[in-house]
Amino acid sequence: MSDTFFARGFNKQHEQMTNIQKQFDLTDKVAIITGSSKGIGKAIARGLAENGATVVISSRDQNACDTVVSEFKEAGLKAIGIACHIGKEEARQHLVAETVSKLGGIDILVNNAAINPVFGPLEDAAEDIFDKIMHVNVKAPWMLSNQVLPSMQSRGGGSIINIASVEALSPGMGLGLYSTSKAALLMLTKNQAKEWGKHGIRANALCPGLIKTKFSAALWQNEKILGKIQKTLPSGRMGMPEEMEGIVCLLASEAGAYMTGGVYTADGGYMIAG
Repeated sequence: MSDTFFARGFNKQHEQMTNIQKQFDLTDKVAIITGSSKGIGKAIARGLAENGATVVISSRDQNACDTVVSEFKEAGLKAIGIACHIGKEEARQHLVAETVSKLGGIDILVNNAAINPVFGPLEDAAEDIFDKIMHVNVKAPWMLSNQVLPSMQSRGGGSIINIASVEALSPGMGLGLYSTSKAALLMLTKNQAKEWGKHGIRANALCPGLIKTKFSAALWQNEKILGKIQKTLPSGRMGMPEEMEGIVCLLASEAGAYMTGGVYTADGGYMIAG
């Protein structure tokens, strides 16, 4: 075969590579990530920023947000910090209003912040605990998504990514109320996708498995529980927060333009484990 043939093949491959790189490019996009001062949220924020987005770091503590922003800026990434107690309406309104005021609008929302204040049988949980879990894990993402809707509409579309859990798909012992809240989040995601597709807005859910974060410390710090889980996983190990970055960048970008209403797992094979 001639050198010309190989040159054409290389050029075509390079053109395709450049195209997919452009599809993942988030330059000029603004992303809010709740619960992003640590753990999965922080990792997701870094991934979006490394792909060009300006990210809004948000958690309850402004100092914690500012620390992450400083770290990101030192790495050449674009970020601002806006504290928000996701369970409080006035705080959600402030988060959206400040983002629009400082950055011009919102293109991406990652509803990551969540709580699980109880571990044990369903019958042992108090009614106020149920209310608290549902308020933060279901109502807050619903309300915050509603509040960013006008900005996304004005910008011709957007992407909402709700961070759920494999517990929403398969019940685990001791996590009944948390599982129930995350299952509700999956249906919220599907309804957002169905109702808001006409506005160019996509909504998808990510279900992580066991990820090494402070949030899941009660599981992975218990060697007996960790060993039992890891033995059943095809991957043979727990995941790291950084391993959630790739799929979120896909769902946030034009590379995932035809993906909406989906529920995606990143669980090391948990859902197929025997």
